[in-house]
Amino acid sequence: MKADAIKLDGASAGSVDLDDAIFGLEPRADILHRVVRWQRARTQQGTHSTLGRSEVSYSTKKIYRQKGTGGARHGSKGAPIFRHGGTYKGPTPRSHEHELTKKFRKLGLKHALSAKQKAGELVVLDSIETEGKTSVLAKQVANLGWKRALVIDAAAINEGFAQAARNIANLDVLPSMGANVYDILRSDTLVLTKAAVEALEARLK
Repeated sequence: MKADAIKLDGASAGSVDLDDAIFGLEPRADILHRVVRWQRARTQQGTHSTLGRSEVSYSTKKIYRQKGTGGARHGSKGAPIFRHGGTYKGPTPRSHEHELTKKFRKLGLKHALSAKQKAGELVVLDSIETEGKTSVLAKQVANLGWKRALVIDAAAINEGFAQAARNIANLDVLPSMGANVYDILRSDTLVLTKAAVEALEARLK
């Protein structure tokens, strides 16, 4: 399929061919959900922890004799039945990461790109070469009407653009290898340079 390309000042920069196998799929929410869940699980810290019966700070002395009190039989005060006692089978530090095949992750990225293309939220830029001034870039972004944009460049990001974009709210910049489903879906506008389109098509073949 054909897509129009523009420059940072909004002027036309011709058109670019987009691979239908990457940008023309019918987006599937179930695939996108699984990939996003996999991504978020990898970033979850998993530092939740509780003290068990053997870890609470209590004496292990039997609290009263076994028989003759009329009460139930008890041993340590650190038993889970008592207030401030240990937690029974509470959470322990662990990794929440789970496996997802490379083939499925690739498919998820294709569906994310296709979803943006179908929604009309995909913009192709000729290049992102700029003089490195935040004020100039902020004005250009405002004129283009980008609210929350993700800009994806080739393998190496243009240094001037990265420096100018660093202090602009809701403008994120990633290299082509950093393109991921979660960041693509949470952006209102996905901006790809021509070099990024080539790099993504080579990566997802």
